[in-house]
Amino acid sequence: MLGGPVLVLNQNIKRESGHKVQTGNIGAAKTIADIIRTCLGPRAMLKMLLDPMGGIVMTNDGNAILREIQVQHPAAKSMIEISRTQDEEVGDGTTSVIILAGEMLAVAEQFLEQQMHPTVVISAYRQALEDMLNTLKDISTPVDVNDRDMMIKIINSAIDTKALSRWSDLACSIALDAVRTVEMDNNGRKEIDIKKYAKVEKVPGGIIEDSRVLSGVMVNKDVTHPRMRRLIQNPRIVLLDCSLEFKKGESQTDIEITREEDFTRILEMEEEYIQQICEDIIRVKPDLVFTEKGISDLAQHYLMKANITAIRRIRKTDNHRIARACGARIASRTDELRDDYVGTGAGLFEVKKIGDEYFTFVTECKDPKACTILLRGASKEILAEVERNLQDAMQVCRNVLLQPCLVPGGGAVEMAVSQRLTERSRSLTGVQQWPYRAAAQALEVVPRTLIQNCGSCAIRTLTSLRAKHTQERSGVWGVNGETGALADMTALGIWEPLAVKAQTYKTAVETAILLLRIDDIVSGHKKKGEEQAQGGQGAE
Repeated sequence: MLGGPVLVLNQNIKRESGHKVQTGNIGAAKTIADIIRTCLGPRAMLKMLLDPMGGIVMTNDGNAILREIQVQHPAAKSMIEISRTQDEEVGDGTTSVIILAGEMLAVAEQFLEQQMHPTVVISAYRQALEDMLNTLKDISTPVDVNDRDMMIKIINSAIDTKALSRWSDLACSIALDAVRTVEMDNNGRKEIDIKKYAKVEKVPGGIIEDSRVLSGVMVNKDVTHPRMRRLIQNPRIVLLDCSLEFKKGESQTDIEITREEDFTRILEMEEEYIQQICEDIIRVKPDLVFTEKGISDLAQHYLMKANITAIRRIRKTDNHRIARACGARIASRTDELRDDYVGTGAGLFEVKKIGDEYFTFVTECKDPKACTILLRGASKEILAEVERNLQDAMQVCRNVLLQPCLVPGGGAVEMAVSQRLTERSRSLTGVQQWPYRAAAQALEVVPRTLIQNCGSCAIRTLTSLRAKHTQERSGVWGVNGETGALADMTALGIWEPLAVKAQTYKTAVETAILLLRIDDIVSGHKKKGEEQAQGGQGAE
């Protein structure tokens, strides 16, 4: 008994611990980073993914690729998670955050092999992250958000690496107009809600140049009655979220009728109820009625006699957008309707047929606070990619409006921060200076990947770039992503928002710290085959 093994964990549980786990985690992170690596920069390659349903995704957006990949390793899963975080927080930099996190872990591997304790590496990384963010603030330059040309340049830097770069002028102005439209000032606090109020409607057909931002809202609906008007100038709009039908009982109801007149009376009551609702609506003299629920045939008849166009079963989100665009208020009951509920901000209502479907346009709004971006393109895949690129562009624009500071792009800021950290590491004492210096060198992965994706010589270009950054006032020199040569980023006009860069560094370093902390993985999964085998023995 004394020399026998003591079993604490269940036998079916697999356990790995110590150095093996750390190298495993670093390997998984490096693998994920290698998948994404070719998707960085203007010369980025596209990835084509087949989802389980048989649909195709073609993209070079880091988050979209990783969303479709199914992985088993827990460390790889957390890497995929950070790409999503980056996308939700700032909308851009999803590729670079994965590459940076992978590199941060890769440079830590040698210290772990030299038996350095992970906590030493972690505290050095923490210090490095703090210095990185301070250096970023020093390097950044403020920007005037009302300067349209400058804003277009910033958005252009985000779009240049995407499939949309061929139509970059169009895409930049679409993104800028859309974000400017939904921007609101609430007591000095800016609120820019792209998700709710800047809807992207994809209509296959036509060419990408036909895409535009509408000064209003578009809904994929037709009028309910064929004789209603389909073109109204300066419409008065009423928005409802109640149904214009007779209310049925929630549960099953039985009515016993003894006299025949009672039955006719019940039918009359239904008609009177609908007539009453329609009179409530007609009282405020609208031209247009939108409702989220149904409209009965009788109600359509009454509304048509009053020369009112009605559209039914629109989405709640569309209803909110129309309210913001034309200044109407949504009424939950018809008897609440008053004149101030009517929206008069729209200049034109029309129903157009695009392709096979009818679309309702409420446009030419005076001061819309919501808009629809109408995208046209050859196929669904292209439209999906264009939409993803536009979302990135709008997020970048939003970041600049909320935090108007810029840093140079094209790997210039990484080299500048790396240079500062390397200088600072000389003043550190003790064993921490090595991981600190390694974190500084890990930043060079961004310019290096840019050079590699252009197909030029990485070592030579990177060395000359490093030499360039040791000189005075050359912190804006980076890699021209098209040619792979060194270039002044201010001359090329490649800028990135400070918010995106800061978030990228924070997320990448913190993920690296998190994964270095892990020294034990216990997985309690039985394999299906084993379970059946055990079940079989028990049955005997």
